[in-house]
Parts: sequence; C-alpha cells; structure tokens
Amino acid sequence: MKEIYDVVIVGGGMVGAAVACSLGGSSLKVAVIENSPPPAFTIDQPHDLRVSALSIASKNILETIGAWEGVTRRRFCPFRRMRVWETAGDTEFCSDDIGHSALGYIVENRITQLALLERLQDFENITLICPVGIKKINYMTGQPSEIELENGQLLSAKVLVAADGGQSRVRQAVGLGVTSWDYKQHALVIYVETAYEQQDITWQRFLASGPQAFLPLTGNYGSIVWYNSPDEVNRLKNLSHETLKEELIAAFPDCLGEINKVLGVASFPLKRQHAQNYVKPGVVLVGDAAHMINPLAGQGVNIGLLDAAALGEVLIEASKKGLELSDLNVLRRYEKMRRNENLRMMTVMDVFYQVFSNEVLPIKFIRNLGLGLAERILPAKNKVMRNAMGLEGNLPKLARGEPIL
Repeated sequence: MKEIYDVVIVGGGMVGAAVACSLGGSSLKVAVIENSPPPAFTIDQPHDLRVSALSIASKNILETIGAWEGVTRRRFCPFRRMRVWETAGDTEFCSDDIGHSALGYIVENRITQLALLERLQDFENITLICPVGIKKINYMTGQPSEIELENGQLLSAKVLVAADGGQSRVRQAVGLGVTSWDYKQHALVIYVETAYEQQDITWQRFLASGPQAFLPLTGNYGSIVWYNSPDEVNRLKNLSHETLKEELIAAFPDCLGEINKVLGVASFPLKRQHAQNYVKPGVVLVGDAAHMINPLAGQGVNIGLLDAAALGEVLIEASKKGLELSDLNVLRRYEKMRRNENLRMMTVMDVFYQVFSNEVLPIKFIRNLGLGLAERILPAKNKVMRNAMGLEGNLPKLARGEPIL
C-alpha cells in the first residue's frame, strides 16, 4: 500500500528534524525518514566530539518550535565572550555590549538532534520512520515522488526534502548538481579535561599553518579544534593521548589553561560545496545537502537551521493560501530567501580563511589593522557580533522568535 504524504523529509538529523518540527501542528501530513537513530543521552556520559556553537537565531528557532527545553534539560554551555587574535592584533566581543545574556551556546549535536526528534513526536501530523534505509527514489517532474524503503514501505510525497547530508542521495537521484572544492586542510577535534571550571569564552587564534580554536563545555571540559595540513593532522591524530597533550601544551597559548587529560580525538577534511539550485518541482535541498561551508566560525549548523525555518515558513504560507506545494514558484521563494544568504556567508568565510592563512606582509598588515579597528570602533564591532549571533540579514520568522502557524 502506498502511503500518501504532503512532505517527506529524508534525514532526521538536526536540520531535517527542525523542518519537521516547523510543520508540526499544521494541516500538512509529514513523514521523516532516518536510518540511524542517535543513542540515548544520560547526564553522566562524556561529551560527544561533535559539538556546534548554536547562534541566538538558532536558539530562537529551537525555542519557537518547542525543542529548546529538550536541550536545556540535557546539557549545554552558554558563552558570553568571543576572542579573535593573531600575532599583532586581537579583539574580544562580549554579549553585554549589545544587551544579550549570551553570544551563543555550545551544544553537542546529538543533544540537539534528540531534542528535535523528541519534539516532533508530539505532533499528530508527523510520522517518524526510523530506523530504515531507502531502497529506491523515483522522481518525475510534475508527479509526486515515490520513496521505496528497505522495510517494504512505499511513500508518496508532494514535496521531497533532502536533509541527508553532503553526499545527499536525494540530490543525486533528482539530478541537482553541486560546485565543490577541498581546502587542502583538515581539522583535528580534541576533547580535553582542563584545570579551569566551565568558561564563558570561545576563542580562535590564527597562525600560518591554520587556526586554533577553543570551545568551552560544561564542567572542566573543552573542545579544541586544530586546523592544519592533512599530513600533520594525521600525525597528531595517531599520537598517544599523553603525547598529544604535550603537543597541545607546546603549540597552544597559555590562555587555554592547564590540560589535565586528552579524552578523545577525531578529524575531518575541510570542504566547500554549494548546490547550483536548491529546488526543482517537488524537491527541496536543506542543510549540508544544499551547502557545506568552511567551519571557521561554526556557521554550518546555524545556516542549516535557518534553511529549515525558511522552508517551514514557505510551506505553511503556501498551504494556508491553498497553493500547490510542489509548484516551482512556491519552492523558489525558499531558494530566494536562503541561497544568496548562504552564498554570502560562504564567501565571507572564504575571504576570512584566505586573509588569515596568508603570510604576505601587506595582507598581514591589513588584517592586523582590521582587528585593531574592530576593537576600537564600537558600531562595527557590534555589527560583527550581531552577524555572528545570526541577528542580521533576511531572517525567517522562526529565527526572530515569531511563530508561523
């Protein structure tokens, strides 16, 4: 038997689950397909290696769709300050300067996903199908998509949402192309126990070999991100935890504080990827399926959640007006809201990456001058903060804390 849905979301990660929750309580019949449910969370578990710095806009989205409480009763770490510096210049941002209690929140990806999956099950119009793999996707322009699952279920979707990551099977099945390139640099993520109690600052230092970053976690723990060449990251990754601790002590600034232990290590390559189009009739790309960004400022998850908020807003509005959800003109409104915004953020990150990874003297002078000016010119500094918090640009309603139902 074919099961008929208005919207089928492939991928129940943070972005896919957020799309579903944004449609929760509406008249739309929604299914979420996820092949690998996240493990349950207990408060005494070590922190996961995969964490994100959620912006204020992301917190607004999660709060408005009812998932933020699921984060706060598990584990999260607010930060008030952000420091950026290199050899001859630095600046520090503080949320107090613009009247906010925090610049953002460090949250384990699994916790955000669990909170969203928990929330979507509160809605009668949403069906979570998990765990299950996809056997086949049939797409023909002008007709509902058909998704055949490995458990034998057959789903029909007016709108098929690709929230299945950078190697999106949906995107490939419907023939939406991408432009991509590697940065020829990897990031090493190191979970550490520190002598400091929970900190309220995240910082990034720039070196010729690549940035060094620190993200605070709850308790005496932190997440260190060390960008370097693939060969050097591979060497560091294969050291014993004790030897890696000595390398950290030698390479990282004193403000990191004493490191008691290295508790976990992972690495990933840096890649940029952007879909040439986000939509086709009856198909939409969100999150990593649409874009992969340099993780320099931790904006990947944040722009993915903005995608989810924008798509939810477009589909709810179209439904209220009685429009055909799969119509290209409807879906292009989402693309118009998000593609140029995402491209702008990707370009800013690329310029930032190139300028701060460059040892040519005139460029070094310009970036040090820029950091110095950012420290001294308050309006410019505050605008940078608001951008980092996701409070600038063409924001969807949910990102402003406004409901869409």
